[in-house]
Amino acid sequence: MRILFTFAGGSGHFEPLTPIARAAGAAGHEVAVVGRPAMVPAIEQAGFTAFATGSDAASGPTITPLLELSAEREDRVLRDGFARWIARERAAGILALCAEWQPDVIVGDEVDFGAMVAAERLRIPQATVIVTAAGSFVRSVVVAEALNELRAEHGLPPDPELLMLSRYLVLSPVPPSFRDPAFPLPATAHAIRPAALDPRPGDALPPWVEELDGAPTVWLSLGTVFNLESGDLFPRVLAGLQDLPINVVVTVGRQLDPGHLGPQPANVHVERYLSQSLLLPQCDLVVSHGGSGSVIGALAYGMPLVVLPMGADQPLNAARAEALGVARVLDAVRASPELVQTAVGEVLANPSYRQAAGRIRDEIAALPGPAHAVTLLERL
Repeated sequence: MRILFTFAGGSGHFEPLTPIARAAGAAGHEVAVVGRPAMVPAIEQAGFTAFATGSDAASGPTITPLLELSAEREDRVLRDGFARWIARERAAGILALCAEWQPDVIVGDEVDFGAMVAAERLRIPQATVIVTAAGSFVRSVVVAEALNELRAEHGLPPDPELLMLSRYLVLSPVPPSFRDPAFPLPATAHAIRPAALDPRPGDALPPWVEELDGAPTVWLSLGTVFNLESGDLFPRVLAGLQDLPINVVVTVGRQLDPGHLGPQPANVHVERYLSQSLLLPQCDLVVSHGGSGSVIGALAYGMPLVVLPMGADQPLNAARAEALGVARVLDAVRASPELVQTAVGEVLANPSYRQAAGRIRDEIAALPGPAHAVTLLERL
């Protein structure tokens, strides 16, 4: 069977697909992955045949000012960005690719709407992989009108209830308890273990990780997109962490030079990238922007969090994590070093956060692995 994996965003949209794609290849299926051009090196580094469609948004390795949270702005990005121009580009590109590569099944991230339209037009079974953990970000009231415009362009009938997102199969690498109960998964959904539990081939930690002393270790990450939209958040958070009796591990993202944070005390270590699946077992707490991958990754290892959401689905994930008792949430724009220091100290000192995170860790461990997802794909 030929399986085409597709994603419309960056690493946060690609990583949830990778364990399923690897399991499909191990089961003897032919696998390829299609993303935007800038993601081709990451796809190839992960060991997959890569195709590029669409274009890349113009951006460079520069940190832009941090903006106030705005649900209206994020809905507009989802509607006018992902559901309109990105979906239009990707539908055309994937239709052309399918004419040449001819997949039997298409597996796409939940906001790769263009891939879904292409699959429906070609009558190819399509599976959706959840990439927004709380489940309340992608809503028909936001994207249905834009998607129906695209569907009409391709001769497809209106789909006001967004059945295109879940018609065949939904794979959710999110523990069911984390999903917002007001937005339940469809009947076609199956939960699987998240990517954080599956290290990538060739990943390794630097030697200094093994030399950390016995103090608690805190990992600070602002993701792979919002790290460039974080203003002065890195320095403010570090100013709050560096005087605590802890080890601090910071990953700034592949686009940024770790040196831009300046000299750091001996208990602070700054890297571009470290493997989540290898680093998290060494940690005691995660300070994060609230991206789905970082939140679910932390919980997969029973790690509590301090979350500073900046946009996209992050405020929704943060609210859900706080409601489940696994996180403290701070205002990213207004969080002073003192507030960060207090929140991290409280979460480390209060065992209830770790106990709540441990319950979700156990829930994740009991989920079926990616081989189960392949079985479900074979049934299509």
